[in-house]
Amino acid sequence: MSHEITANPPGRPGRGATTVSWMLSRAWSLPPQRNQVAVDRDLKVPMSDGTILLADHYIPVPVASAPTVLVRCPYGRSFPFSLGSAQIIAEHGYHVLLQSCRGTFGSGGEFEPMRNEIADGRDTMAWLREQDWFTGRLGTFGASYLGFVQWALAMDPPPELAAAVVQVGPHDFSRSAYRHGVFDLYNFLTWADLIAHQEDGGLLQGAVRNARAPRRLRPALATLPVRTGARNMLGTGSPWFESWLEHPELTDEFWTPLQCGAAVERTAVPTLVIGGWHDLFLEQTLEQYRTLAARGVPTRLLVGPWAHLDAAISGIALSESLAWLDRYLGPGTRRVAGTSAPPEHSVRIWVGGEQETRKASKIPRPQGRAGQWREIAGWPPPGAGEQRWYLGPDGTLSPREPAAEPGAAPARFRYDPADPTPSVGGAIMAPDAGARDNRPVEERSDVLVFSSEPLDQPVEIIGEVTAEVSVTRDNPYADLFVRLCDVSPRGRSVNVCDGIVRLTDRDPLAGPVKVSLIGAAHRFGPGHRLRLQVSGGAYPRFARNPGNGEVDPPAADLVPTQYAIGLGAQEAGNASVLTLPVAHE
Repeated sequence: MSHEITANPPGRPGRGATTVSWMLSRAWSLPPQRNQVAVDRDLKVPMSDGTILLADHYIPVPVASAPTVLVRCPYGRSFPFSLGSAQIIAEHGYHVLLQSCRGTFGSGGEFEPMRNEIADGRDTMAWLREQDWFTGRLGTFGASYLGFVQWALAMDPPPELAAAVVQVGPHDFSRSAYRHGVFDLYNFLTWADLIAHQEDGGLLQGAVRNARAPRRLRPALATLPVRTGARNMLGTGSPWFESWLEHPELTDEFWTPLQCGAAVERTAVPTLVIGGWHDLFLEQTLEQYRTLAARGVPTRLLVGPWAHLDAAISGIALSESLAWLDRYLGPGTRRVAGTSAPPEHSVRIWVGGEQETRKASKIPRPQGRAGQWREIAGWPPPGAGEQRWYLGPDGTLSPREPAAEPGAAPARFRYDPADPTPSVGGAIMAPDAGARDNRPVEERSDVLVFSSEPLDQPVEIIGEVTAEVSVTRDNPYADLFVRLCDVSPRGRSVNVCDGIVRLTDRDPLAGPVKVSLIGAAHRFGPGHRLRLQVSGGAYPRFARNPGNGEVDPPAADLVPTQYAIGLGAQEAGNASVLTLPVAHE
């Protein structure tokens, strides 16, 4: 189907959507609207297997010729979701094709997460080339799942693709589902529940259901096996959730269509990647930037103080996205054959710390302060040094290495999967995500806590945080969770970053275990203390380790684990060390 843009466009967005767009543009200081928008709804886009996917075409009026932004989405095409993913972009001079993924909101076929996106993206491109309004210049845009579909399209990058904006989106779903071997239970059961019921009722009913999701999930999260609790909650919806639990090995061919890491290695498209310090896909966002920048692909990284659900509704993220599209896709950016835009490897990060509030301020602050946006040269930032902090006896954490005493006593704890160690905040899809007070968790006997003395001078970290923990355990099947916190002078312990790894019978029962806490940009102020938590899990964010080598056994098969954490010196071979990327003043 094709049509010409005329003085009588197919239809207008609703007055409510137009008003909200105007209000958000003012609140977020977006560039001025360039044109009006018309919408041609329910276009039928045929796939090569005969399936029909539905799409809405947002038309810039009265623009005679404009580039196209493709947004492929499993969450529907109506307000309010369409506002930031289509209407606002179209108001700035672009055609936008907002398409419902296979099996969602009127599109034919069955929805199987990520499994058909490579082929369906390719077929959508074939259809686009036949439209008389398509000029041959294409951009892609979107957050989360809408980011993954962009990497799926880039597995065989279409020659028309000139710019991409990937917000909090993974390129390898298998590594997201199993975080260093541990199943990301809370996030993906939450998401399965959302997908199972997202087309039930209207907007208000959906909002109420989502608000009640944390309470509704509790029985399912507490049930073992997990698949039983999930089935009781999901019913016949989201049957693929159980298949994820049945395939814990990432080399299994089951995951192949969901692994698009090759796209990051082969695309040459200028790409803006956006992440949050408390986003569940942060690790892959940072990896996307590093890989593209190392290959000389024009790229920019933006990381804010966001959890997953925050980033997509951030005015700063949308403003940066529009600027990126204008730079590489907008009018006057057509590249001459054999030339390309100069490489851009810039990074903008939010540096958190003692003056941080939950929402990022737009007011510039002096360099070297916490709670500010900062431009840096790359990621990891050049010139940052490493500072080693040692876990010591009596719960100390210090840059001074402990004495080399051969008989230094380890710190011990017991992890019981029948009473799994809880977690608060962090990288979850929930209203209470992000930086939260950890004191209730730190009071438990199955959590070791190591704290520094109050700081005389600030310690600012920008880069990857790692911990190498000397671990002896009595069970080959165990997890190790490590979390860095900032403790205020009043004692409030707020999480900064964390990481987890799964140990199996392929790992020695005694020895160093390295845990990546991914990345952080944070300033620990004078009078604050650094604190490191060490535990055997973080439930329900991550599925509990049953201790028997299985992924999802019944409750009767659970086996507890005893841990001993070395607190000695490097020379003695039993040191446990936190390594911080300390920025120079």
